[in-house]
Amino acid sequence: MAARHHAPTAFSDRLALGFTKLLRWAADTFFAKRYGHRAIVLETVAAVPGMVGASLTHLRCLRRMVDDQGWIRTLMEEAENERMHLMTFVAIAKPTAFERWTILLAQWLFYLGFFVLYLLSPRTAHRVVGYFEEEAVLSYTLYLEEIDAGRTPNVPAPAIALHYWQMPADARLRDVVLLVRADEAHHRDINHGFASQLAGMPGESGPPAPYPPHADTVLH
Repeated sequence: MAARHHAPTAFSDRLALGFTKLLRWAADTFFAKRYGHRAIVLETVAAVPGMVGASLTHLRCLRRMVDDQGWIRTLMEEAENERMHLMTFVAIAKPTAFERWTILLAQWLFYLGFFVLYLLSPRTAHRVVGYFEEEAVLSYTLYLEEIDAGRTPNVPAPAIALHYWQMPADARLRDVVLLVRADEAHHRDINHGFASQLAGMPGESGPPAPYPPHADTVLH
């Protein structure tokens, strides 16, 4: 999958990129190559922006009595998709007690911070998510390399992944990671597009990365 990077064009873009690189360094330092555990913690954070953006967009449209142009449904689906990533990796790499506490702290800090950021500058908030997703695509590419090199077992895909992505019964972890990476690439392009639209800039070059088919119902 070809990487797609949005070159920062304003101070807010550079701020968003710098913040993303800082979090990337922290994740690399803490998790190293434990990509399954990295995914569990980071996906709990990744599922926050879509919900925040959808709720605040919903309220704004109610106040102004205007149409949302499809943003609310898109952002809600993004939040649901990221949560399904989390549930999939929980079934693959069991989180430790310390990681569960880390998730609680990281989620609350990020939720509050992102909520304030979206109130102040939705453009910057979507740009942050776009850069987050660029890093997610890179992380899952490195995860694939670990699987292909035999350093991470290519275990069978869990039942929740088979159902959600409508995969064949013999699908493996590598197949799951490919689909998760495709999801993240789509989110990357959508959020960069939203940020550019809010800035009054031309849309991102080319159509968004293809989105894999997802089940309409969630397997419990």
